[in-house]
Amino acid sequence: MQSENDAEHWRKTTRLMLTHLAVWFFFGYVIHMFVVPLNKIVIPVLGFPLGFYMAARKTTEGGSTMATQSTGSAATSDFIKNLGRMYGMYTGGFLAFIILLAVLEQVGVPNKYLGYLFVFFTLAVYAIIGIASRTAQVSEYYVAGRRVPAFYNGMATGADWMSAASFVGMAGTLFLLGYDGLAWVLGWTGGFVLVSILIGPYLRKFGAYTVPDFMSFRYGGNFARMLAVIVLVCCSFTYVTAQVYGTGLIASRFLGMDFTVAVYVGLAGILLCSMLGGMRAVTWTQIAQYIVLIVAYLVPIVILSTQKYGIPIPELTYGRAIQEITAREQQMLQTGLATAAALKPHIQPFLNYTPLNFFGIIFCMMVGTASLPHILMRYFTTPSVREARQSVAWSLLFIFLLYFSAPAYAAFSKLEVYTNIIGRDLASIRPWMFTWGELGLIQICGKNAASVQAVIDACRAIAGHPGVVRLQDFVINTDVIVLSTPEIAGLPYVISGLVAAGGLAAALSTADGLLLAIANALSHDVYYKMLDPNAPTVRRLTVARVLLLVVAVGAAWTAATKPSDILAMVGWAFSLAMAGNFPALIMGVWWKRTTTAGAIAGIIAGFGLCLFYLVVTRYFPGFGVRYAGMTSLLNPATGAPVIADLAAVMARPDAMQSFPTLVHPLANKVGWFNLNNINCGLLGMPLGFLVIIVVSLMTKAPSAEMQAYVDEIRKPRGRTVLEEKTT
Repeated sequence: MQSENDAEHWRKTTRLMLTHLAVWFFFGYVIHMFVVPLNKIVIPVLGFPLGFYMAARKTTEGGSTMATQSTGSAATSDFIKNLGRMYGMYTGGFLAFIILLAVLEQVGVPNKYLGYLFVFFTLAVYAIIGIASRTAQVSEYYVAGRRVPAFYNGMATGADWMSAASFVGMAGTLFLLGYDGLAWVLGWTGGFVLVSILIGPYLRKFGAYTVPDFMSFRYGGNFARMLAVIVLVCCSFTYVTAQVYGTGLIASRFLGMDFTVAVYVGLAGILLCSMLGGMRAVTWTQIAQYIVLIVAYLVPIVILSTQKYGIPIPELTYGRAIQEITAREQQMLQTGLATAAALKPHIQPFLNYTPLNFFGIIFCMMVGTASLPHILMRYFTTPSVREARQSVAWSLLFIFLLYFSAPAYAAFSKLEVYTNIIGRDLASIRPWMFTWGELGLIQICGKNAASVQAVIDACRAIAGHPGVVRLQDFVINTDVIVLSTPEIAGLPYVISGLVAAGGLAAALSTADGLLLAIANALSHDVYYKMLDPNAPTVRRLTVARVLLLVVAVGAAWTAATKPSDILAMVGWAFSLAMAGNFPALIMGVWWKRTTTAGAIAGIIAGFGLCLFYLVVTRYFPGFGVRYAGMTSLLNPATGAPVIADLAAVMARPDAMQSFPTLVHPLANKVGWFNLNNINCGLLGMPLGFLVIIVVSLMTKAPSAEMQAYVDEIRKPRGRTVLEEKTT
């Protein structure tokens, strides 16, 4: 009977897997091949170009179809009931707090103090939850006692995933890149489909504390564990640095602090959430942070949608905004407010990425999402394998709420910029721009927009300047789009403070998860498993907390230097995880014949090639051209080389410069196969799979005992494998 149940489970799983992959492939790839003719068809009433709409609509595929698979946990304990009541009261209190600040704004309380209240109130609540969740138990610290219900784990995963890059940067990317920015949305949502059907439930069945735990057990030894730790640290450190950078950006803007001081203030908030309680504290804090960030993200565009079109559902009305953007684009070209070189039509594809790089980003973000350790470790916290799978479905639903709204946010933001900023007289520029200009995040006529006089002086230096802001004069950092949209649209300051609180919640929640992943890997996998296996619980947790502090300070120090590549590094993390983790994880679960030698060789080959391509194309491009056969990348719009005369550039004295700035003529402009370095996973992952297969076939098969364990991992029932191995 048991074998019949298992067989039925695998039949259903296979059908589900193939259905999701087929639907995802259609929306993720096929639609884009026909987007130009489809964009000529406009959906009646809504006003969407059909191609753009279907591509953006893909973000709902994971949330809608997978959420239907989640029937909910059968657990009805008092603990779960108390969670609902507690977070319900928290949500009501947060909404009341927003209303209170709105009243204070109306009675004349200065905006500066409203900003203080938003930031400090939310930080205080997170800190209280983190401190109240402190623990001295190893299982609670590493995996929250494996008792987080699927619904709440899905919400915590949503917050863990909604980094500053998603909350602050996604709409900004869509604003800047238009249609091409959808590649990021498509890839990131598709990744959770892979987590659900290929990886997440099986790692939970294994019973590990960390991803390196699985690698060590499956591939027999500390060498595989150490390789997994190296991949984890490389993927996570640059990612967490970007989150700390995001907290510093928000705190410096809304608290009026120096950026460096603001970074460490944000760091203090991160540590209060995670240091004492580990995964237990981070989980309950992330749920609170998700509530804040989703409210903060949706409120501004709901207001704008209602104001402009009378319907409080921006996902249905932004098609009209796109129509107005298209009309305004033509108007700006005709009146000289924009040039053809500066203006990129919002709905036209492949202006910023070649088709290869567009589809490459989708694939790398998809597979990278399914390989990131701080996401995978969230599914170690559920009570069962069943709830791990359900948790992925809930994660997609909660992530969908933001990602389905990101194209609407970008459209409304771009319409506000085109109507309220472009064409405005220089002397009448609104004061809110100067706050961002002082931080170097908004420039007009090539200079920071720090004051009216600074803007006027900069534009006067341009011959024949008409005295109004033109599109080619205006440069805004992608991180500022979401944070400044309420100010651009003239909404009350309380909405700006709310958005800042949401951005802070997004950055803190992801930073907590990333720091915990790094610190847990170093304390559990390196210290406890490799250096001191007999360490008592108190010492293990002390080491974990000290390492958490060290890594956090290191990330804050790096963020305080304002590295120019910080946003690119976030994307690099996905390709590195894809090349280093994905082949070994997939083959470890789905091919019993995979050997230790094969996995180790595959990780080294795949991760090594990806890292080589990243480092050389960015930091040693001259070396890549001279010794590695790299050539100029091509312009996506024209197909011409971005470096017109590569031989002449290589003859320059600085051609072989190491660690050049981004203005160097070769940096990020050379490579193989016209492949952007952010897509290096397309080189590393196939090599990793190939090496694993070849070397495994050339070496002795794993023991019968290990193959039996792999079979057990893939069964939906039974005790966790690691418990059976260690008892």
